[in-house]
This record gives sequence, structure tokens and C-alpha cells, in this order.
Amino acid sequence: MALAQIIRRLDLERNEKAATTAHLRLPASWPVVFLLLAFCVFLGIGSLRSGQFAQQTVSGLATGSTFGLLALALVLIYRATEVVNLAQGQMAMFSAYIAWQLIHWGLPWWPAAILTLLISFVGGVGIERLIIRPVEGHSLVTVVIVTIGLFLVLDGAATWIWSGIVRYVPSGFSTRPVRFGGVALSIQDLCTLGVSIGVVLVLWLFFQYTKVGLAMRAAALRPAAARLVGVRVGWMLALGWGLAAVLGAIAGLMIVPVAGLQPSTFQPLLMYAFAAAVLGGLESPAGAVVGGLALGAMLNLIGTYWSFVGSILRLPVALAVLLAVLLIRPAGLFGRGTVRKV
Repeated sequence: MALAQIIRRLDLERNEKAATTAHLRLPASWPVVFLLLAFCVFLGIGSLRSGQFAQQTVSGLATGSTFGLLALALVLIYRATEVVNLAQGQMAMFSAYIAWQLIHWGLPWWPAAILTLLISFVGGVGIERLIIRPVEGHSLVTVVIVTIGLFLVLDGAATWIWSGIVRYVPSGFSTRPVRFGGVALSIQDLCTLGVSIGVVLVLWLFFQYTKVGLAMRAAALRPAAARLVGVRVGWMLALGWGLAAVLGAIAGLMIVPVAGLQPSTFQPLLMYAFAAAVLGGLESPAGAVVGGLALGAMLNLIGTYWSFVGSILRLPVALAVLLAVLLIRPAGLFGRGTVRKV
């Protein structure tokens, strides 16, 4: 039986189990679709009427795409383990430092970036095998504490190896502006947005049409049943951690040319990514990307037109969005809420 058929059967079993335990899954409602369409129309009309609005929108979408990549990494691990990896930002930070070191040794940007992604993948797999796997089956609190410990270890190691001074990583793309009508947009912003969308598309094709991707979906969906059909669940989870590390590394390579690099650079970035993941739905990869794009554009426009916000209050605004989503729609825009029969 093909893995695709197995996944459909496992999904059906999960839904049947949800029904027998008195839970009903609710899809995203039409107000969510209407809200997203209204937001897109708002961005489109604003961009047509104002060049500054268009520039800030594209810049915000580029920044939001890096939030989306890191949020997608959080979602990949959460769907497999139901744990938010609190060390995801520091894993991305460490990958960015590796890229800086390779470039500092004289390696051109693109070979350094490719080698960094390979090292990040191996490091992610190693973290799952050596650190996460020994606590598999323990309580969620135990796993969360382990990720906090990993956060502290990576933060301390980066400070010890590279010190805490700001490092500057060059961009792989030109910073030259290009003009569309009366609007000047940075090539770097456009390429950042394009790379992020391309990565998400490749990842979707991987999970949809490759044998390994289907096996990873089966392992995350129903690990016990997946083992019965020959899926090596342990290694599938390790591959998931490896892919999450690669996504974090890509986000890091896109953001550090703008923000600079030091051990604390990715701590607020993780909060933005977590807010994006919650906004889109912690179980929805597509929602994580959409949430990141929406959050990035919204924060950029608020910081531009509401001068009192600036860069200092951007993180509190993102946390306010997070709190509002948790209060109004805890499952996120694309998440599936649950109601209990009484």
C-alpha cells in the first residue's frame, strides 16, 4: 500500500478517534478568509495610492517571510512532538555564526551558505538523536526544560567562541534599489521574499510527493501506526529536526545582513516567529507562513505611520497580537478549534 494511502487511512482513524472521544474538529470559518482578503485588499490599495506605503509593505513582507520560516520550523517540531522548541532561535543564531566564520575564512557567500545549511541539518539531526531522543516519552515539561537548557548552552557557546560583539554578515543579494513606477524597492528585500516563498514551495512538494516526506507526515500523524507499516519513526523525527534547523539557518542568513549578528539577535526574532505561528495556527505550516507575512507587514506599517511605536515597541505590539489571538481564537487563523459535546 502506498504511503499516501496509509496517511489517508491514519487521518481517517484520527478523525474517528476524535469523534469517539467526544471532540469535533472545526475548520477555519469564513470570517477568517474574509479577514485575510480584506487585509490583502488594504495592502494593495495602500500600495497603489502611496509609494512609501508600497515600500514599507514589501520590506515588511520580506522581514515577515523570515518570521514565517522560523515559525514553520517551530510548527514542524510541534506537529511531531507537541512541544515548542524554545531553542529554535539560538539554533538559527549558531548557524549564522557558522556562516560568518566560513566567510571570514575567505569562502564566498554562496558556498558558505550551502555549507552552513548542510552543517545545520547535521546539527539538527544530532540534537534530536543525542539530546531530545533520551527524554522521548517523558512529560512535556521535561522536554521543554531540555529545550531551555539547549537555549542556554548554544547562547553560552556562541558567546564563548565568538564573543558578544556585533558581527556583520554580508548579503548574498545586491542592496541596489530597483524602481517600479515611482517606488524604489531593494533587491535584497525582493530576493528575501522570493527565497522564502521558494523554500516553502519546495518543502510542500517534498512532503506531498516524496516517499521520505510522506513517511515524515505519517510519523508525525500516528507514530505507533506508522511503525507497523515499516516507517522508522525515530529517524523521521530526527529528519524533522534537521529540516527545522535548515529553515532557521535560512532565516538567519536572510536577517543578519540587516540586523547584525550577536548572541541576542535571534531572541526577539523567536518571539516574532512564535507570534506568527500562533497567529496562523501552531499545527498549520501554511498558517505559519501567512502569519509571518501578515505580522511583518503589519509591524512595519505600524512603525512607519505610528511614530510612537518605532523599533522599541515592535516586540510588545507583536506580543499584544499574540495575546489577542489566544483570547479570541486560540487555535489560530488556520488552526482547527475543538468543541466538546455535553
